Amino acid sequence: MRLRKSRLHSEVRTDSLSDIMFFLMLFFLIVSTMVSPSVIKLVLPKAEAGQSVSKQNITISVDAQKNYFINDKPTSPETVETDLSGIVKDISDATVVIRADNTLPVQVVVDLISIGNRLKVKMVLATKNS
Repeated sequence: MRLRKSRLHSEVRTDSLSDIMFFLMLFFLIVSTMVSPSVIKLVLPKAEAGQSVSKQNITISVDAQKNYFINDKPTSPETVETDLSGIVKDISDATVVIRADNTLPVQVVVDLISIGNRLKVKMVLATKNS
């Protein structure tokens, strides 16, 4: 009687590993571009202490060239109040976040706050933590 020793070879196939890594990288690249909340380039003023707001808000952004945006849609300074009133009328307890560039005059921010007071909405000024 003759006994045979069989040798088992363990092997890991890595043929499809490069495809999987490519699709994962592609997925994370696409998702990371959609994560940015606002693509308008602003340098926000700094604040020592702040409060973060987690509910869905309406944002008014004003960049250094005084271009106005409501929820990332361009608008003009003359039509900010009418555009904002159209959005706010459907939302109860609306909060408007003002994202103004730190190089703008204070009067621009005051004008936006006075629009919010006329529309009776809560206005919050966005700042960057220092």
